[in-house]
Amino acid sequence: MSTKRLYDYETPAAEAVEFGVRNINPYLVDAADVVITSRTTPLNDAPPIAYGSMANDGGYLLLADADKDALLTLEPRAKKFIRRLLGSQEFINGEQRWCLWLKDASPAELRAVPEVMKRVEQVKKYRLVSKRATTRELAQTPSLFAEIRQPTTHYLLIPGVSSENRRYIPIGFFPDVIATDLTRTVANATLYHFGVITSLMHMAWMRQVCGRLKSDYRYSNSLVYNNFPWPENPTDAQRRKVEAAAQRVLDVREQYPDSTLADLYDPNAMPKTLLDAHKAVDAAVDACYEATPIFGRGRSKPFKTELERLEFLFDLYRRYTEPLTQALEPKKKARR
Repeated sequence: MSTKRLYDYETPAAEAVEFGVRNINPYLVDAADVVITSRTTPLNDAPPIAYGSMANDGGYLLLADADKDALLTLEPRAKKFIRRLLGSQEFINGEQRWCLWLKDASPAELRAVPEVMKRVEQVKKYRLVSKRATTRELAQTPSLFAEIRQPTTHYLLIPGVSSENRRYIPIGFFPDVIATDLTRTVANATLYHFGVITSLMHMAWMRQVCGRLKSDYRYSNSLVYNNFPWPENPTDAQRRKVEAAAQRVLDVREQYPDSTLADLYDPNAMPKTLLDAHKAVDAAVDACYEATPIFGRGRSKPFKTELERLEFLFDLYRRYTEPLTQALEPKKKARR
C-alpha cells in the first residue's frame, strides 16, 4: 500500500517539506474525510452572523458625496435621514458613501421633505417595472430598503469579498453605520469574538473553505463562519488576553488616520506595529485552543504552519459534529 504524502511550506519562500500522512481529505489536509456543508447557525456558541441590508432601489436611496451635498442644499431638513453606508469596497478603501435611511420616518416627516419624496417616487417606479414579482411587491414600500437587516446595536463588519493577497481580512466594529448586503455583520460581538475572527486560526479556515470571486476571498456565512470550530471553554484569563490583544489591533489602526484598511493590510506596506499586534492576537487565540481536546488531549506545541492549524481545526470540527465517532478514534500518530 503506497504512502500518502503532502507537501507544505513554512513560509511562501521556503522549500517544500514532504511528509507522510495517514489520510488526505478533500481539502488537501491530513484529517478525516469531511465535507463542509452549509449551516444556518454557528457550530459553537458564537453570536449569529447576517448579511447587511439590500436597497434594490435603482440607486435613488444611495448617495455619493456630491449627491448628499446637493440634496442638503435643496433640503436641509433631510440631514436627519442621511446615514453613512458601507459595502466591502467603502469599508476597505475608505470611500465615503451615504444613504437615505427612512425606516423610522413618519409619513408627516417624509411629506415635509419633498426632495426626498422625489427620490422615493423614483424608487417606486423602478420597482414597479421589475420582472420579479417580489420586487414589484416592494413598490408598496418605496421609502424602505428591500431587505433590512441592520443591527440595532454595535456590530462587527466583515467584507464579503477581500483580496487574496492579505494575510488578515480587515474587520471592524461599528455602532450605527448602515451595512450593505456586500458585507456580513455580527451583532453584539465582543472584543473576544473580534480577536478570534481576525486571528490566523480563523483566517486559515476561511482560506480553505471559502468560495472565490476570481481569486479573491468570498466570505460565506453558511460555510465559513457557521462551521468554524471555536475554542471550547477558554478560561476567563485566556479570554482577557484575547480581548487585550484585539483592542491593541484597533488602537494601532487609530494611529494611522490617513491610511485606509487597504493601506494598512497591504502585505508590503503593513506597519510593524500592526503586524505585531495581530501576532499577539494569534498567540492569545492559539492559547485558547490548548485546552481544547482532540482525541482526548489538547495541543502541546505551537502551530508552525497554516497546514498544522488546518489539521487541528478539521479534527476539532469532526469532534464537534461527530462526538461519538471521535471518542472511539485512536490518537493521531506523529508525522514521518
